This record gives sequence, structure tokens and C-alpha cells, in this order.
Amino acid sequence: MAADKLAFIYAIIAVLLWSTVATAFKITLEYMTPLQMVTAASAVSFAVLSLVCVIQKKSHLLLLELRKMPLYYVLMGLINPLIYYLVLFQAYKLLPASEAQPLNYTWAIALSIMAALFLKQHIRRRDWVACALGYLGVLVIATRGDILGMSFSNPWGVLLALISTFLWAGYWILNTRRNADSVVSLVLSFGLALPVLIVASFIWSDWSNIPWQGWAAVSYVGLFEMGITFLFWLKAMKTATNTALISNLIFVSPFISLLLLSAIIGETIYVSTIVGLALIITGLLVQRIHFKKKLKP
Repeated sequence: MAADKLAFIYAIIAVLLWSTVATAFKITLEYMTPLQMVTAASAVSFAVLSLVCVIQKKSHLLLLELRKMPLYYVLMGLINPLIYYLVLFQAYKLLPASEAQPLNYTWAIALSIMAALFLKQHIRRRDWVACALGYLGVLVIATRGDILGMSFSNPWGVLLALISTFLWAGYWILNTRRNADSVVSLVLSFGLALPVLIVASFIWSDWSNIPWQGWAAVSYVGLFEMGITFLFWLKAMKTATNTALISNLIFVSPFISLLLLSAIIGETIYVSTIVGLALIITGLLVQRIHFKKKLKP
């Protein structure tokens, strides 16, 4: 019981922090380009995760892992943080955060599709139902409810948001190929991507006129979106005696996020966004349902 209470606290902290990042994304993008944002946030995250690695006495594993599979970790770094966050932040730049964030939640559905294609996993009936509900939700959000008219609010932004889900799903599929410590893997991925990001950002952007508000916001993104929140969630999953007790808490995050976006940034939350998000969450919950077979009399 005590373990589950502690796990619940860790999970709530993670969910509340994740609920704030969409707002932080939008604030940061007022002062930085997506490339600058990825670079600065990755630098903060790399520093924080490296410190965690030292505290957990895992530093000696960094070189060992890199020597074993250098190209693997280069590829992982190119996907996350480099390409994934560039695509995601550009989607947030083009779309209201209240639309981009729910679309990003379909990554779990994208994971099912990619697992079937690349890992030859069987797609269950409930996965197909989840896909149908999830992408119907995407359509409702993208058209702001005008499904029949198929009038998209920002087709390019919607496309980028959906591409980001497949990039994130691909990242986790590649993770299944390597049973390495999660903190070590993240430090290596961010460390290898960072030099590329720094060089690219100095070539294609200007860092001279960014105010302190931009630096504060991007530091928050690096600390909580890319850094320690993930560790809180992992800690919760490992501490809980039954992960089902906390795993569904993650679905509270997008609704809290919508409230924060409305209260802090003043974004208009369309009814279509809430309906679309509800469809996406319903689809994700359907994927988690375990049907018990009836015993024969």
C-alpha cells in the first residue's frame, strides 16, 4: 500500500508537469525558432540527465554502451531529440497548442501500426477500433468539426503533428532493440545530437536578441518535457505494485493542458477540440481493455 501511494505521488507529479509543456512550447516559440528551441532545450536536458547519471553512479556505462553500438546511438540521437522535436515544435508554431497537443497523443496508435509493420506484431480488433476512433478524433480537430467540408485549419501543421507521432513511435520501437538503461540511452542520444544542433542553429539562426523570458521558457521545456518528468514517470511505474493503478492517469494530462492554455495564453478551446480529444482518448483506452474469456459451464 505504501509503495502504491508513493507511486501515485510520482505519477501525479509527472502528469502535472507534462500538462504544462504545451503552454511552455507556445511561450518559448514567441522568442525562439523551432531550431533554437530544440538546441537550447536539448542542452538543458543533456546537462540535467548527465547529472542524474552521475548521481545514480551510471557514468561508467556511457562509454561502454557507445562502444557497443555507436551507430545505433547516433541514429537514436538523430530521431530524438533532433528530428522529432524539430517537427513537433514546427507543428506547434503552425497550430494552436490546443490542437497540436491532442494530435500528438495519437503516437500510441501510430506505435501499434508500426509494430505490425516492422516487428510483425498482430494487430488486434481493438487496435483497429482504436485507430478508427483516434484518427476520427484527428479529423474532427483538424477540420474544427467541419468533417464533411474537409476544410483543414492548417493542413501542413496537422501533417507535421502526425509525422511527429510516427517518429516518436519509431524511436520506441528502436528502443526495444536495445535493453539498455533508460537514463544512459537518453544521455547518449542527446549528447550525440547536441553538436549537430549547435552548429546548425548558429548557421541558420541568430541568438543575439533572445530576451530572458525566452531562456527561462526553453529551460523549463528542457528540464520538464525532455528531462526529469520522464524519470518521475519511470519511477512511478517501477514503484507501483500494479502499473494499471497509475498508467491511466496519463490521460488526464491533455485535459489539464487545455485548461492551462486557455487560462495562461488565452487560446480559444473549440468544442471540436474537446470532442476530438475525447475520441482519441477513448481509442487509447480501448487499446488497454483486457477482455476475459467466459468459462464454459
